[in-house]
Amino acid sequence: MAKYYEDEDDYEYERPRKKSSSGSGKRNGGSRSGGGHPSGRKGSGKKPSGKKQQAKKQRRRIIIFVIEIIILVIAVFVLYATMSASKSGKVKIDDDDIIINDTVKKAEETTMKGYRNIALFGVDSTSGALTKSTRSDTIMIASINQDTGECKLVSVYRDTYLNLSNDTYNKCNAAYAKGGPEMAISMLNMNLDMNITDFVTVGFAGLTDTIDALGGVYIDVDDSEINHLNNYQLCIAEDLKRSYTPVSSTGYQLLDGLQATGYCRIRYTAGDDFKRAERQREVLAAVADQAKKASLPKLTETANSVFEETYTSLDLSEIVEMLGNVGSYYISDTAGFPQESNRTTGTVGSKGSCVIPVSLEDNVKWLHQFLFNDYEYEPSARVKECSDKIYSDTNGYLKK
Repeated sequence: MAKYYEDEDDYEYERPRKKSSSGSGKRNGGSRSGGGHPSGRKGSGKKPSGKKQQAKKQRRRIIIFVIEIIILVIAVFVLYATMSASKSGKVKIDDDDIIINDTVKKAEETTMKGYRNIALFGVDSTSGALTKSTRSDTIMIASINQDTGECKLVSVYRDTYLNLSNDTYNKCNAAYAKGGPEMAISMLNMNLDMNITDFVTVGFAGLTDTIDALGGVYIDVDDSEINHLNNYQLCIAEDLKRSYTPVSSTGYQLLDGLQATGYCRIRYTAGDDFKRAERQREVLAAVADQAKKASLPKLTETANSVFEETYTSLDLSEIVEMLGNVGSYYISDTAGFPQESNRTTGTVGSKGSCVIPVSLEDNVKWLHQFLFNDYEYEPSARVKECSDKIYSDTNGYLKK
């Protein structure tokens, strides 16, 4: 604005000089038009003056235009922030409602220092019910090394027999249904010695639209998966009232949102639910790859389009900041919890078929080694207590 007013004053100052040039013409005639046109001295004085006036006007218009654009961008950003915040289902979680074991608070200053851990929940919902009263079919922990950008993903198998954080033991996906993200996060923290306070929850529509907005994801589909993929995406398409395109061939290919979401749902192949969790991590890694290829405006557009289909504790400013740094993040490894060599399955009375940590305590040691390179981690007294209870509850149901 200061430059605009300075230019306006300069423009007003020139006008009396141009008018006076029609009288003597000496200044303009001698210096501007040269000696080749003495008879046209008056006209030549007006012509360059007119060009200068036109240039000044043009310059003024450009400055005003730039100022208007800046104001427009600020207005759009404010509008975007306001609307996105209202649509995102942003929730403020009270830290007092989240359980974090005492031992972990000490680890935050040593082996876990510099890491940010976020819970990712995928709920079996097409109606937009993301807050609670629906089980979390997908439970993941994304652990980000904020110094290096390295990210590791861990699936917590939904049927894992754990303390729901209220000293009730059941399949861990029941925690979200009973108490929403607060209870689900506390369940993860209590059983796994984690310090999670942030989460993102998404349903079928949110995942589908995110993938579509990024232009799809590249996945290798094999013979055992293609029919199940198409069956699942048909069901999801019917629930969401959308059309779908069947996958007609196997191999490495670009899948759209419905196809990729159908791929995430497959469990009736070798590996059962363990393989399904692996597919979910594969799709999430593919989404990250596509995001790294996209421009910041495209990522911002994507976030805006799916905010209303997510439920999260993250602020809009945090999300925008993370999107701006997406190129510096990379997924180095993924795994499932409980660890394959330290888990079993069995029917635990009325709880049904469960994934059972043979030793929760040893699984937690492995987890902290995997995520934080801590090879000497000693689980908290609370984890040891949960470990003993799980063994007591399940041992009688296991095949000897």
